[in-house]
Amino acid sequence: MFAQIVEFLVDAAAAFVVFLLLARFHFQWLHVPFRNPIGEFVVACTNWIVYPARRVVPSLGGLDLATWIAAWLVQGCALYVTLALRGWDAGPRIGAALAGLAALAFVDLVRYSVYILMFAIIVEVILSWVNPYHPFAAVFDAMTRRFLRPLRRVVPPIANVDLSPLVLIILLQVLLIPLAHLGAQLGGLL
Repeated sequence: MFAQIVEFLVDAAAAFVVFLLLARFHFQWLHVPFRNPIGEFVVACTNWIVYPARRVVPSLGGLDLATWIAAWLVQGCALYVTLALRGWDAGPRIGAALAGLAALAFVDLVRYSVYILMFAIIVEVILSWVNPYHPFAAVFDAMTRRFLRPLRRVVPPIANVDLSPLVLIILLQVLLIPLAHLGAQLGGLL
């Protein structure tokens, strides 16, 4: 019972940090302005790990690799602690086990990124119905614009209702299926 409590707390804390780091990475990649309450919260909560990581890992082509690698390492450490609490032993093939753990952490980051995008789409749609001029509307629009723009060319509005967010959510759900299977296979190898 104690191990389950510790496992839950480690998973919850790591997921919180990883989601914030991924949000910061996506904000920079998608050119989402940080001068808003959401951006300021994300920056304030992640500076402690991003600034030291940036001293070691340079950015590449406008991508903040230090933030992404920090999220990957946090997720990998959380997976290691979770498996260790369950009695996992890497055995003599420690290199292969750590490579599998790193691959599983990578798949988790891709899944979490899909969840962040789905959350942004849902919030943007709700804000467009309730209050399209809310200050957060610009943040979520900037997060989803790059993904919705190509779909809006293919899926025209029907009676002034934009169905492209629904199509994108369906496509993201389809993407989550192979990611879940890949994560299960990698987890089974550990």
